[in-house]
Amino acid sequence: MTDEPIVLNETIHQSTRLRIMTLLTAEPGTDRLAYTFIQQTLNLTGGNITTHLRKLEEAGYVAMTKEFHEAKPRTWVEATPEGQRAFAKYLVNLQRALGWHPGG
Repeated sequence: MTDEPIVLNETIHQSTRLRIMTLLTAEPGTDRLAYTFIQQTLNLTGGNITTHLRKLEEAGYVAMTKEFHEAKPRTWVEATPEGQRAFAKYLVNLQRALGWHPGG
């Protein structure tokens, strides 16, 4: 066991942001999700999702891009490589905090 202190990333640990990062990283091969899909799936208001995505974007954990589809704007959200690494580290530290050890 490592002597490294257990530190849970506060940006990710907040429950709504944790749910967003989980959704963005849970499905292998899914590189981005529609803003509206995240909003509806997590049952978030427009203001709430915007606030949390902005916080994750400021941390460098997500990137948002806008495209037009049939003259309608569509916003896509994806976890950045930095966000994927931060989330993976968060999960390792959460498992350590809970005393959970893979494979046993």
